[in-house]
Amino acid sequence: MRLSIRERAEALQAMSTEGVDVLVIGGGITGAGIALEAAARGYRVGLVEKGDFAGGTSSKSTKLVHGGIRYLPQFDFALVQEALVERGRLMRNAPHLVRPLGFVLPLYAENKRPLGTPIAPPGGIGMSALLRAGLTLYDLMAGGLAIQRHRHIGARRALELAPVLKAEGLRDAFLYYDGQTDDTRLTLTVLRTAAKRGARLANYVEVVGFDLEAGEIRAARVRDVLSDEEFAIPARAVINATGAFAGQLEALAGVPRIAIAPAKGVHLTLPRQALPVTDYAVVLPETPDGRLLFIVPWNTRVILGTTDTKGGDLNRPAATEADVNYLLSTANAYLRTTLDRSQVISAWAGYRPLVSPANADSQATAKLSRNHVVADGPGGMITVTGGKLTTYRRMAQDALDHLARRWKQPITHPTESLTLDGAEGHAACQDALRQAAARFGWGQDVLARLAQYGGQAKAILALCAGDGALAQRIVPDLPYIMAEVLYACHHEMAVTLEDVLARRLHIQTEDWSRGVEPAPAVARLMAGALGWSAHETMRQVERYHEQLQMAEAA
Repeated sequence: MRLSIRERAEALQAMSTEGVDVLVIGGGITGAGIALEAAARGYRVGLVEKGDFAGGTSSKSTKLVHGGIRYLPQFDFALVQEALVERGRLMRNAPHLVRPLGFVLPLYAENKRPLGTPIAPPGGIGMSALLRAGLTLYDLMAGGLAIQRHRHIGARRALELAPVLKAEGLRDAFLYYDGQTDDTRLTLTVLRTAAKRGARLANYVEVVGFDLEAGEIRAARVRDVLSDEEFAIPARAVINATGAFAGQLEALAGVPRIAIAPAKGVHLTLPRQALPVTDYAVVLPETPDGRLLFIVPWNTRVILGTTDTKGGDLNRPAATEADVNYLLSTANAYLRTTLDRSQVISAWAGYRPLVSPANADSQATAKLSRNHVVADGPGGMITVTGGKLTTYRRMAQDALDHLARRWKQPITHPTESLTLDGAEGHAACQDALRQAAARFGWGQDVLARLAQYGGQAKAILALCAGDGALAQRIVPDLPYIMAEVLYACHHEMAVTLEDVLARRLHIQTEDWSRGVEPAPAVARLMAGALGWSAHETMRQVERYHEQLQMAEAA
């Protein structure tokens, strides 16, 4: 199905004239999951997002689908088990989007509390046994949805799988498994799946207020950011899925009832030449602030992250020099190489919406729970916040269960086994991809990238078959091809140059030029798909440059 700027306009028109049963506000992974859950239960669903889909935290994660192994030492067993179950369901329901990833967990002599273990044995005696017990529990809690059991690999094997690690002080090591995904692609795929079930979606639509009757929300007043037009969307129920902005949205309907302590997470993108890795990720088990860091292979790059700090502008999350220096210095303590600022391709930040207790001012965000909350907000809205990328489906399910109880309707859980868009036909498309790779000279990285579209890759292959120029890479050492630009415009509601360079493709964070060099060519291709004039095409390129400059100045 198409999901373009035309469908966006049609969705807005239908939402305003016909109204909806459930209006979801927020187009990140949580909102996308809620829209799909509601549509799968048969409701008339609308979703609006003030910026682009996955424009905030949902495109700024570590790209992992995981149980959260570091929460075991915090005894948050319910959160870990919930995440492990959801990890397994997502791997089953979206095999084209989530792949198993092995993690090397080293243990060094200087580690006192690796993974945040609650005790520090004298001299580290017994620490290996403690980690083994924790990893065994991690495997058991996944039950029948486990990926692979962890293994004790020892120091020598660890250095083979993770040659970037220093050998000095390496006492022991383990290998365990979680999943990896493209967070933006996952969000867009969930949205497409919802749209196929009737959900109406629109990005760049900001909620500016609510119409209330007897203290209850009857409609949301919204502004189309692209046209500056304002109108109302009648809704039986409003679900607030705006993450770190949840309290601000509640304030538009009355006195906020939810308190959010946004935690900024920063990641770095580096070239593999600076941080050589194999197909395995690495867990750096202990940091000065009690977290752990991940070194994750990602396309032809490597991701290093993440931090956990308070404060900052929610609308313009930015990585400071202090954030970058923290990540580099902490990583360098474990590496046989020495990273420096000149090797960083990009630094990017997002905010985790942590539910805050009354004494949050005195509590580090690293200690706040990642559990999600479903709560009644002002005007009868339902607020859903907290949680993790991995648990988005469970968050959506709990929100719709809450609504079903309010409306005294039967509770069903259709998304537990609902496959996501592209899963059907995924295996059958692999042969076609390999044939196209031979024809167009694609490497394994391009094949792996296009496989993430699952059965929808056939639409990209059709574009390439019609015009061989669309099979060309956008950036020579990145896996993205020109056909994906047109696919984003026609099928994923990309409406600005930044939508494509920053999110549909990750060129902004993976390209040394931050997307500046390929921007004109990508804009010209988008112009044909979206009907831009020469002036608008130039304006999009200029605006992209301005956005980069503002981000770097923040």
